[in-house]
Amino acid sequence: MIFDKLDLTILFGFFAAILLIGFFTSRKNQNDEEYLLAGRNVKLFLFVLTNVATWYGGILGVGEFTYRYGLVNWFTQGLPYYIFAIIFAVFFVKKIKSFSNFTIPERMEQMYGRRISLLSAVSVFVLASPAPYLLMTGIIISHIFNISLPVALLISLGLTATYPIIGGYKSDILTDVLFFFIMFIGFIVAAVFLLTHYGGIGFLQQHLPPEHMSLTGGVSRGYIVVWWLIALWTFVDPGFFQRTQAAATPKIATYGILISVLFWFLFDALTNTVGLFARALFPNVANPSQSYLILADNIFSSGMKGLLYAGLIASILSTLNSFVFISATTLANDFMMKIPSLSGKYSLKKMTVAGIIIASIVSFLLAVAIPSVIDLWYVIGSLVIPGLLFLLVSVYFPKWKVSPNIALLEILSGFFVSIGWYLLRTYGFITGTAAVIEPMVAGLIVVSIIHGIGLVSARSKSTE
Repeated sequence: MIFDKLDLTILFGFFAAILLIGFFTSRKNQNDEEYLLAGRNVKLFLFVLTNVATWYGGILGVGEFTYRYGLVNWFTQGLPYYIFAIIFAVFFVKKIKSFSNFTIPERMEQMYGRRISLLSAVSVFVLASPAPYLLMTGIIISHIFNISLPVALLISLGLTATYPIIGGYKSDILTDVLFFFIMFIGFIVAAVFLLTHYGGIGFLQQHLPPEHMSLTGGVSRGYIVVWWLIALWTFVDPGFFQRTQAAATPKIATYGILISVLFWFLFDALTNTVGLFARALFPNVANPSQSYLILADNIFSSGMKGLLYAGLIASILSTLNSFVFISATTLANDFMMKIPSLSGKYSLKKMTVAGIIIASIVSFLLAVAIPSVIDLWYVIGSLVIPGLLFLLVSVYFPKWKVSPNIALLEILSGFFVSIGWYLLRTYGFITGTAAVIEPMVAGLIVVSIIHGIGLVSARSKSTE
């Protein structure tokens, strides 16, 4: 692996641009609403660019999935997210914008009380963990400069967690504009080069296993269903909530998400194309999560390699900076501000600054302790989504509301059933047909039953 002067110039220029935009567009004197949500005045252009960029943090996972299974990556990691994002835009945006909450747990408290608010705050803090994205950035930077992973992780935090301390969400948004263009440029250049030098569908059909060109990829229906269920993450994603609240109007958020779907489709087409060529040209890669890196190191010429690496890093940093800020906001607004000795002494803005520092430290420790992106995603999604999903829907659609006691049972059951199933299956206590059931599915089944009972109970009381 050799990076020449042109590649390094591109990368260092990219890093410098991040810090310049992040720091020099920052405003020190901001109130809480300006600091946390850019004054709730984000227009359509900025909304679309930040919404598109922050949705692609898992780029190494995209490369791995495409390398292993082919087009089923789009069918499970693209299509369901488009559908759920459209549903979110049409049915959820106006509901969310009708309330002035900073965070999901704040809205939970208004509907279900303090206990549910605190538990949902824990869930959101875990769900918005920057650790997987910090780890991916660290892996790439470590690969480029041949440095240790912990040092690369610290550099990654320096590129994303420093400027929001001064500029808040607005500096986050403006750096996302840079990330949007860099990630598209990097993958457009890569895809065009590969298509012009090796050919299109004919070349791929000749050099790929047949199932790689199929939407189902030769995997089981159950496997596809699980990934579609994981896409329900869209409805509990705190980033969607944050960006919706920051939009100037409900129409901007609605149309912004719908326009974003078109850009997501385009970027998915680029990343899947490059991933398929990686599998066709290098069929025996030991670690498929490194497939994009191996392709860049061995195929691309000077300059092109730097652009693709910049595109990879941009797609991750856009999510990393967003999740650092969301984690910090949740920690500040839904924990620290509940402590009288702190809330009476410090502003929400100062609490959020402390939250950024704490979230960065926690994500660094997690990335060092669990150096696997897939394991981090799997655990986070499986444990958190089941307990939050129906409750989050109910706070915006009152017909789905249950009693606070049922809500408490629901959020706890979602977590403990999922983690219990995960541990029992991992250690061989659940075998045979039952072992096919994913922990998240087990959690969703139990939670749906509890929520159903709660709805029946609530309606029977209302008719008495």
